[in-house]
Amino acid sequence: MADVLRQARRIVVKVGSSLVTNEGRGIDAEAIGNWCRQLAALAAQGRELVMVSSGAIAEGMLRLGWSTRPKELHEQQAAAAVGQMGLVQMYETKLREHGLRSAQVLLTHADLADRERYLNARSTLLTLLALRVIPVINENDTVVNEEIKFGDNDTLGALVANLVEADALVILTDQRGLYSADPRKDAQARFIDEAAAGDPALELMAGGAGSSIGRGGMITKVLAAKRAAGSGASTVIAWGRESDVLLRLAAGERIGSALVAATPKLAARKQWMVDHLQLRGAVVVDDGAVQKLREAGKSLLPIGIVEVQGDFQRGDVIAVRGGNGKELARGLANYSSAETRLIARKPSAQIEAALGYVNEPELIHRTNLVLSPAEPG
Repeated sequence: MADVLRQARRIVVKVGSSLVTNEGRGIDAEAIGNWCRQLAALAAQGRELVMVSSGAIAEGMLRLGWSTRPKELHEQQAAAAVGQMGLVQMYETKLREHGLRSAQVLLTHADLADRERYLNARSTLLTLLALRVIPVINENDTVVNEEIKFGDNDTLGALVANLVEADALVILTDQRGLYSADPRKDAQARFIDEAAAGDPALELMAGGAGSSIGRGGMITKVLAAKRAAGSGASTVIAWGRESDVLLRLAAGERIGSALVAATPKLAARKQWMVDHLQLRGAVVVDDGAVQKLREAGKSLLPIGIVEVQGDFQRGDVIAVRGGNGKELARGLANYSSAETRLIARKPSAQIEAALGYVNEPELIHRTNLVLSPAEPG
């Protein structure tokens, strides 16, 4: 457990509504300030941070004078619109006090289900991290009905962890961590300090309603940890008001419940690429590209492409084949088949001249490419 955060370079932190809004009494400036101070200290260590924050609807309820969460969708959307203003302003103010820049990113689950939008969101977030900007992410509750009815930010935190290939997901909540039963009802409840993410027994243990302010419960956190583990990210569930919780976790202290991913990060991504996505087309590459992919682990550039097969879009999974027709690799395409036909055999510097724009200099970046096993002999 000590290594989950100590060795993590890229960390997604998720905080719930009850913590952000002090159980619905308004945005808790002191609490957000404490988390931002810790984020600044971690950023100074060279770590990359993403904050996924609930609280927009709860803050909107307060500003509108509502004591209970509205049932009508249009009222929930209105509350989200009003509350998001104060929520992002508070994060921006507190992060700026420590010399950090922030960015607001509103996502829906649909953004991450569609492959092209997935790649666009990924590119934006990775660019922000490279610029040492901390993204503050929330669901776009204002316009998407489904997100308010069924969404929760625990799930969004896990999806973001997968999106940016985070090393760890930290879920800060109003409980110490995960128990074998609800400690508020069962005096014999046992604290779970470490377990394997995705263990079915965890889902049986978790349960019960969330706070009156938020929509989640411990079960959503257990399922989020399971989802994050799919891309190799381990999860820690901890009490958000624990003193310097993020700094102490990053130093290797055992705080909260660690749900450890059994699959290494790289292996998990390879399995996702190989087993769970359908091929939409293929490209045939020359011997030079084959050598660079096989021996040097390089990205696939347009100049090495000699033929484009099938009809695919940006974000689709395609096969990479050698001149003998055998599959060499597969990966996520940065360009559609029509675009690829226009840039094939051209150096990356000529992509803009051919298309009028540039998404990426590669057709498939090496992090989105999985080599097929080499044949004997």
